Amino acid sequence: MTNNGLMTVGELSRRTGVPIKNLRQYTDWGLIYTVGRSPTNYRLFDSDALWCVESIGRLRGLGLTVAEIRRLTDAYLHRGSNPIGPRLADLLHVSRKRLTTRIAELRRTVERIDHFERTHRAELSANHACWTGDPRPELDSDPGVRPYGR
Repeated sequence: MTNNGLMTVGELSRRTGVPIKNLRQYTDWGLIYTVGRSPTNYRLFDSDALWCVESIGRLRGLGLTVAEIRRLTDAYLHRGSNPIGPRLADLLHVSRKRLTTRIAELRRTVERIDHFERTHRAELSANHACWTGDPRPELDSDPGVRPYGR
């Protein structure tokens, strides 16, 4: 931290755990504001930047994309007398739907793994040729999985 309480991007990165590249991108996108530049041309941040980075982290932790956070920030800055809560609620609904879809996809993948392990139990527990040298192992027992090149 500089003697006037300002932080360089490196210090902000160390204090938040967010990579410098991300912080520069957030600054370029208007999600974090600088308070100017140092004499050596480093971006300088005050303690508000810590709050901004933490807020971005919380929103990312709720599944929002950076693009959604940018839209929310823009709506906040230009909201006038309109409350921001309903916009955030809409974004949380979108995030929940996206995550629910992803969870369903991951469950289907786990089911395929379970099916494969049940079907190939003997081969998986032994030094079977299928896994040691056959360039085209027979995986057709699960119609949802297509072996390479077939």
